[in-house]
Amino acid sequence: MPAAYAAAVTNRIVTTNVRPMISPRLTRRRFLAVTGGALVLAACGDDSDRKAKPFGVVQRFSSEPLFTPGAALRLPVSLVDQAGNLGDGPAALTGWIEHFEGERVADITAPRRGVGIEIPYWEVRTTLATAGAYTLRFEGDDGYGANFQVFDAADVVSPLTGKKLPPFDTPTVDNHRGVEPYCSLTPEPCPLHAVTLTEALASGTPVIYMVGTPAHCKTGTCAPGLEFLVNEHNRLDDKALMVHADVYADDAATTLAPAVVALGVQYEPIIYMCSADGVIVDRLDGIWDASELTERVDLLVS
Repeated sequence: MPAAYAAAVTNRIVTTNVRPMISPRLTRRRFLAVTGGALVLAACGDDSDRKAKPFGVVQRFSSEPLFTPGAALRLPVSLVDQAGNLGDGPAALTGWIEHFEGERVADITAPRRGVGIEIPYWEVRTTLATAGAYTLRFEGDDGYGANFQVFDAADVVSPLTGKKLPPFDTPTVDNHRGVEPYCSLTPEPCPLHAVTLTEALASGTPVIYMVGTPAHCKTGTCAPGLEFLVNEHNRLDDKALMVHADVYADDAATTLAPAVVALGVQYEPIIYMCSADGVIVDRLDGIWDASELTERVDLLVS
């Protein structure tokens, strides 16, 4: 087995797209376990080559406690070839999820997503009834798949789908609240800092809240992900209020911003989608493309 491929299927996580953040609750040992190693970004070949050779599955979602029983699970993954390269693949993958004891518990179909981003991913959505360790597998993979865990709700610190998103006074154009720059999107800050998250949640309008730092994950999806959200803001006009909070309080990325600490998350980027009463009805973690974001936003405001 080539060394690059072995490293890819062992580490599982593409760290340039799910950026962990060191916080008081995250030790250096845990940080290293989360980040794993770097992967080469290159083309994987065409569909016929994909079908002929086994491929590895690399997760594009955080390994932090995130998934809970009965809630919708979103498991974006990318594919890696025998040389350890991430890249393209078929329009859809079919597969299954199995419990760590080997029981097959769900069949899945994953469409390919890649509009506006360099490396595509496959969008897996499912629901699992019980907490535990699971493996995501696909037809034609190398037999390893991608491991993940479903946690009891009491073990998850970040806000849960189905619960109200806690309000917070995020930085605005008029009041940066100690965060400089208040938005790290370049060349100009994004327009999603007109109101605080607190004000948005009290408006009686659907709310979309993104946490991400475009300036410090340029090889990932924070910058394009935020740009996609700005496009949705322009498209929807007043059908939803959109708020962005940057991750760091300083341009050197040495101090976490208060909004991130309040949320209790240890990775980025994230989008929370809330109904008019402030309840989280959907979320996107780690990576999304323009097409998936538009679909989920339309579901929110329909």
